[in-house]
Amino acid sequence: MIALSLAEIAEVVGGQTYDIPDPSVQVTGPVVRDSREAGPGSLFVAFAGERVDGHDFAAAVVESGAVAVLAARPVGVPAIVVDDVQAALGALARHVVTRLGATLVALTGSAGKTSTKDLIAQVLQRKAPTVWTPGSLNNEIGLPLTALSATEETQFLVLEMGARGIGHIRYLADLTPPRIGLVLNVGTAHIGEFGGREQIAQAKGELVEGLPEDGAAILNADDSLVRAMASRTKAKVLLFGESGEADVRAENVRLTDSGQPSFMLHTPSGCSEVTMRLYGEHHVSNALAAAAVAHELGMSAEEIATALSEAGSLSRWRMEVTERPDGVTIVNDAYNANPESMRAALRALAAMGNGRRTWAVLGKMAELGDEALAEHDAVGRLAVRLNVGKLVAVGGREASWLQLGAYNEGSWGEESVHVSDAQAAVDLLRSELRPGDVVLVKASRSVGLESVAQALLETGAEGEVAAR
Repeated sequence: MIALSLAEIAEVVGGQTYDIPDPSVQVTGPVVRDSREAGPGSLFVAFAGERVDGHDFAAAVVESGAVAVLAARPVGVPAIVVDDVQAALGALARHVVTRLGATLVALTGSAGKTSTKDLIAQVLQRKAPTVWTPGSLNNEIGLPLTALSATEETQFLVLEMGARGIGHIRYLADLTPPRIGLVLNVGTAHIGEFGGREQIAQAKGELVEGLPEDGAAILNADDSLVRAMASRTKAKVLLFGESGEADVRAENVRLTDSGQPSFMLHTPSGCSEVTMRLYGEHHVSNALAAAAVAHELGMSAEEIATALSEAGSLSRWRMEVTERPDGVTIVNDAYNANPESMRAALRALAAMGNGRRTWAVLGKMAELGDEALAEHDAVGRLAVRLNVGKLVAVGGREASWLQLGAYNEGSWGEESVHVSDAQAAVDLLRSELRPGDVVLVKASRSVGLESVAQALLETGAEGEVAAR
């Protein structure tokens, strides 16, 4: 964070100082909410959760070097006490980004946010110092913590914004007002909470409504609900996609033998060939979104193409491809799942197979409401249509719907199986995998199927496991 005195911070957040001998002492380290991350010069934000109360760790973080605690009550060590810790954290983030003068890029969408954010960060880093959201910390706590990690040298701040209801993105955009707003897509993630795709579009479009006139709204030309958001902004509109009307588009899209996308990138400043290190054709849209942001910020087509071709995944368990010494390839995409990302992952698996036997180890997709049965059934059917060698549906009711969809599509039980839990899936795969097989593992975060991928990587391997 940029250096601020405790007196300044107290004024910004409207707090009272307690047990602070010298209010001119500055916070020079990071702002953290995990006591284990507290260190010299840091500010610890104490949240009271259902199981853990951060206030209980106040003395420990100060002993570790934290300058003070942002708290809801006095804690016996230097503290700035406020009525609402979350609101105070947001106010501090708003103050810091205003002081910074960095260009803020915000993005949202139903699928692909984290992968696209990682691409944008890697491209913009080549131009100037860049800070971005780690992992998927895209909510009302994670976003301000990311913003507060910027320093005086930061020129680009790339922020992922998530939403579970109307007004959420507007709140986040008010905390960290972007100059560039990117909307990737409107799908069915969290549709059970929103009530329909139109409501999801209403929420995602809040991002472009607050953009300044000298800003840019970057919209997916291939998604009609996103494209319609052009009428909701006063900023310049830049379209990306495979549509011929897109300002930034891809032509001659193809996959390498290993399933990595290659295409000709066209931007208003020129064109250049891209061959990505990431796996799956769905990354083409993500790459075009990143390219549109980079173009808006002055990068040439050649610079963008080079950066995209060299970019990798910065976040765990998102199409994380690892080859075991025995030739079995594990694709760990278990961080989260929704119908759009599940279909994309299955298509990527089919492309990566390329004559090899493929396995799809899938669990439930959460928060689909009344659409849950139909969507799980459709994913099971798609696995069969893509000629996936074997679908292993893991878990309870939703998993049984996956297997039933595959069965009804024509697997007749030969190409699909339903197992009770992750350990049962591991036992099955340990007994049946053979060299050359490709295994995709994917489900909603709550299922925890990354344990399957990890167990498979630890199984039957002699020597070093090489991650690609």
